[in-house]
Amino acid sequence: QVALVESGGGLVQAGGSLRLSCAASGRTKANYIMYWFRQVPGKEREFVLGIDRSGGTTRYADSVKGRFSISRDNAKNTVSLQMNSLKPEDTAVYYCAADNRVVIHPSPSASDMNYWGKGTLVTVSS
Repeated sequence: QVALVESGGGLVQAGGSLRLSCAASGRTKANYIMYWFRQVPGKEREFVLGIDRSGGTTRYADSVKGRFSISRDNAKNTVSLQMNSLKPEDTAVYYCAADNRVVIHPSPSASDMNYWGKGTLVTVSS
């Protein structure tokens, strides 16, 4: 079992930056590919970014390329999401997720994930 806890959400103005963190406990996070998803009311949870087990390969949704980045620290069991140039349409609950498959997927489905955090709300004001 893996427990994931997100932090760092909040209110930010458009154009601003925010950094989210995901702390993992239980079985070592290094065994999992890690993703960030986001969800707004009435819509499906959507893939944002992913990082493979070593941190050497990342995947991004087109909507966040050039603005968001993902990193991980396996020694500290954390995954981070750096969000820059935020837009009002980035407003959502952001979720950290763990995937025990071998290869990182370029656009994974939420149903493929093995573990989820409870999410952290990011609100971008215009």
